[in-house]
Parts: sequence; structure tokens; C-alpha cells
Amino acid sequence: METHDAAVFKRHIRQYIGVFVALLVATVLTVAVSYVHFGAEDSHVGNVTVALIIATVKAALVAGFFMHLVAEKRSIHTMLATTGVFFVALIALTVFAFYDSPGSHDALKGGRVATEAVAHGH
Repeated sequence: METHDAAVFKRHIRQYIGVFVALLVATVLTVAVSYVHFGAEDSHVGNVTVALIIATVKAALVAGFFMHLVAEKRSIHTMLATTGVFFVALIALTVFAFYDSPGSHDALKGGRVATEAVAHGH
């Protein structure tokens, strides 16, 4: 019995070390990618997208292995997925409501025009 426990313990330690190494590699990758410009010349959308993808992978590793979600029952995964769907839906509703309010397009356009006018001394 004791041999089985030691083998299971060693397997878990190897697994945690593997996740730790993967997190270190992902962190180095995040820093390396921060020096590369993705997307349009005046936009950071590509860089933010790549950084969020790497951050999502790192968060999944932490949640899956350090928080033991990989060993949980299906109901926990269902609740986690439902929470994620509602989070995305609420963020989407907020964004849609912001851009759907009266005058929001004029305010955004006016903000750019006002900034350009100040820059040109008008």
C-alpha cells in the first residue's frame, strides 16, 4: 500500500513541476511577444489579443491543476462553463448598451474631432 501511495505522490509532483515549467515558458513567451507588433500600425488590438490568449492558457493551467478542476465531477465543469457564458453575455450587453445610447456615436466622433482640434491649436 505504501508503494502505491509513493508512486501516486511522485506522479503528482511530476505533474505540478510540468505545469510550473509550462507557466514559466508561457510567461517568457508573453514577454517575448510584447516586443513584437501585431496588427495595424496604430493599433494594439493584435497585441492585446495575443496576450489574452496566452493569459487564458495560463489561467486554464492554474485552474485545472492547482485548483484541481481536472479531477472534479462534470457538474462543476457545467457550472464553470455557465458562469463563463453569463460573464461574456453581461459584458456584451454592457458594450451594446454603451454604443446604443443616444448620441454615443456623435460623442465618440466628437471626441476625436475635439482632440484633433486641440492638437492643431483651434
